[in-house]
Amino acid sequence: MRPAHAIIDLAAIRHNYSVAKSRAPKARAIAIIKANGYGHGAVDVSKTLSPIADGFGVACIEEALELRESGISNPILLLEGIFDPDELPLVDKYRLSIAISTQRQLNWLLESTLKQPIDVFLKIDSGMHRLGIEPQDTCETYTKLSASPRVKNIVLMTHFARADEPDQPTTNNQLERFNQAIKGIDAPCTLSNSAGTLVHPNTHQQFIRPGIMLYGATPLGHNHKTDILLKPAMSLRSAIFSIRDLEAGEAIGYAGRYICDRPTRVGVVAIGYADGYPREAVDGTPVSIDGHRSRIIGKVSMDMITVDLTDLPHIKEGAPVELWGNDVRANEVADCCDTISYTLFTGVTRRVPLRYINHNS
Repeated sequence: MRPAHAIIDLAAIRHNYSVAKSRAPKARAIAIIKANGYGHGAVDVSKTLSPIADGFGVACIEEALELRESGISNPILLLEGIFDPDELPLVDKYRLSIAISTQRQLNWLLESTLKQPIDVFLKIDSGMHRLGIEPQDTCETYTKLSASPRVKNIVLMTHFARADEPDQPTTNNQLERFNQAIKGIDAPCTLSNSAGTLVHPNTHQQFIRPGIMLYGATPLGHNHKTDILLKPAMSLRSAIFSIRDLEAGEAIGYAGRYICDRPTRVGVVAIGYADGYPREAVDGTPVSIDGHRSRIIGKVSMDMITVDLTDLPHIKEGAPVELWGNDVRANEVADCCDTISYTLFTGVTRRVPLRYINHNS
């Protein structure tokens, strides 16, 4: 009966996928639903997108099997590939696609005994320096994969480090390195993450990989013009369950971080860092109380936060509170916590029930 919960608007997710497709109308879109659909529930997200999605991207085989076992038949890509050759029989059985980004992964695949050839996404390190083969090894690796009976189709792939900073030259520099690496190879490519999809049309190629934008948060910050294109999919909510009046000079919460500078009406909300609300939230972090914007005052506790009701005298115990969603964008909260919306969404814990609305008609 605790009031903390999250509303997941599946229609918003479908809308945001359509936005991604409209930004790159000639490309197929692999919907990224790793990390339990960025905290939105991978099975429910994949089911609402399955009639329209060109494929899904997950981090690991455990996430892929969850989708297959729930009835998802769309193509599924293991973005990090496999971590052990023992995974290959499952890749074979469940008809998964894999990324190849290390020599070890390449050898495992070439030495395998798959019953049917699979699609491979060959990842090239164009400058992020996290995963990917060296650019100078691209042609040789591509030739080995092309000659293997284990391989059906090959897609060339890279990942951008700073696509969410459109004024930086890094993305164009990476694109140039990638193009140099694949010179002479005729194969489809996938480069664009959400930021690339939204603001780097020269990177769209044959596949895009929208992730955070599916969930209604632009990777370019809440003041960016792309924010209005997207509909928030998660509304994290709770309620006021206690109200008290404090005199000026009184301290609120742990360490007395907030000192009342006037007579202050304080509301206590049933949500805290054990629910995934960030402990790093500063005084002034926005919240919406029964549709009226207010702010956090005092440190976030494990199970509670305190909010300012001084200018909202009509608010009573039981009033609904939105922590992020339509009234308060997740990126606004993230900015106040020195983090990003990704960590807010994926940090919502299991004691917060997800309630789905607007299922496929």
